[in-house]
Amino acid sequence: MPKISATQAQTMLNTMATMQEEHNLLLHAQWREQGFEFYRAMWVECAEMLDHFGWKWWKQQSPDIDQVKLELVDIWHFALSELMRDGEIPPAVAEQLASVAVRESADADADAFRLAIETLAGSCLQTRSFDLAAFTAAMATLPMDYAELYALYIGKNMLNRFRQNNGYKSGEYKKLWQGREDNEHLIELLAELSDDPEQLPQRLYAGLEARYALA
Repeated sequence: MPKISATQAQTMLNTMATMQEEHNLLLHAQWREQGFEFYRAMWVECAEMLDHFGWKWWKQQSPDIDQVKLELVDIWHFALSELMRDGEIPPAVAEQLASVAVRESADADADAFRLAIETLAGSCLQTRSFDLAAFTAAMATLPMDYAELYALYIGKNMLNRFRQNNGYKSGEYKKLWQGREDNEHLIELLAELSDDPEQLPQRLYAGLEARYALA
């Protein structure tokens, strides 16, 4: 795809920040003052991602790349929240995300990806903060460019909003729909609705509602 300009990269980051702010406000009106341990959420997501990717040498495993990518997007939700809590997000963040180079091969570099995720998790634990360089390294080895991160972020943000609106925090929400996790339904809906990016949030939310009604 065409190279993302600096202006486009910043616009994409601003859009995600706006959506993240709306989601965080659903959780707590003063979310910035609560001291939420975003770093802890990030390293736990790293472990979940490795399980989806596969790391056990004593059994046959096949990477579930769709779920791996969604886990990386989950980490970005928490990372973005941390960046926003610390003040105005520096323009260099958008520039670094847009600079992620994707190899010609769409296949993940398995060893490099596992090491990149461990580096990201280790940084979270050591600094109790977010390491953008480690995150973009994981993107590059997966591979996932900024455009894909952005599209999947929009999708997962809407799913998170849908979860909260349907009792996720209180425990009423049902994560399994017709025998499959809601993340799997999200991936299918994103593929079906990719032809209309401007209307994606609204159409995606309606699609989630329709499927959840049959859960």
